[in-house]
Amino acid sequence: MTLAVTRSNRINWHRVMAVAKIELKQLAQARDFWLPMLVLGSVFFVVTPAVLLTTITSIGGNETVGRLADALDALPRSARSQLLGQSPQARTGYALAVYLLAPMAVIVPLTISTAVGAATIVGERERGTGEFLAHSPTDVRELYLGKLLASIVPGYATVLIGFGLYSLIVNLTVGSAIGHWFFPTAQWWLMILWVLPPFLVLCLSVVVRLSARVTSTTAAQQASGLVSLPVIGLAYSQATGALFGAAVLGATAGLVAWILAVVSLKRAVRSIKRSRLLGISSDL
Repeated sequence: MTLAVTRSNRINWHRVMAVAKIELKQLAQARDFWLPMLVLGSVFFVVTPAVLLTTITSIGGNETVGRLADALDALPRSARSQLLGQSPQARTGYALAVYLLAPMAVIVPLTISTAVGAATIVGERERGTGEFLAHSPTDVRELYLGKLLASIVPGYATVLIGFGLYSLIVNLTVGSAIGHWFFPTAQWWLMILWVLPPFLVLCLSVVVRLSARVTSTTAAQQASGLVSLPVIGLAYSQATGALFGAAVLGATAGLVAWILAVVSLKRAVRSIKRSRLLGISSDL
């Protein structure tokens, strides 16, 4: 099949945004997508922290809390020096809120965005709309970037909303035990705004390409899982380092992640073809 669509060197970002808006509108209308996303975000950012932190800060001189407080000695010296609170309950709650519950800020957005990105291209073929996109005036790079952006937004929006709710829960529980509101800390701001976004871009730049190469959504999800798991592990290690280490360490980790994300994104944009992206050719 010959595609009479010319490719210019300049990306039209209005078209990119239009593709992303269409994709997001479809996601908003899909109850089987946003309902599990809502449940996942609620469990990680609201239910689990509320139950755990309320329990820790409410009980009195319990032996379990004392043991948990003693276990705080295993934290790095830089982290122990920042612990707030006079009582074991307050110090334990602070450590849980600031350091030990950090994985949810990495796992939730990557899980949600990967699920969206895995189906974004192959889903077009399964719905029978791939041919329409193949003949649209939108450049293949604009299609790719629009799909990529639409995959990032749900995961990152969930973490931003969840981060706000989590901050409120932490301040109402642990903040009350300490005597003042303290969350979010500078390390959490650094992780959410600087360290996490490039890992989303890095992971999805690969996942969206995989979505164009497979023949079914199931295969896309399985392939994307193999990609996202090591990225989640890497993102978690860097996010943890940003929390436990100095601000310079966190900023450096974020900078390295941004460089890797930009390189991966450029390679993806340069390598894709319309026939490959939309699956109308066997040339992979």
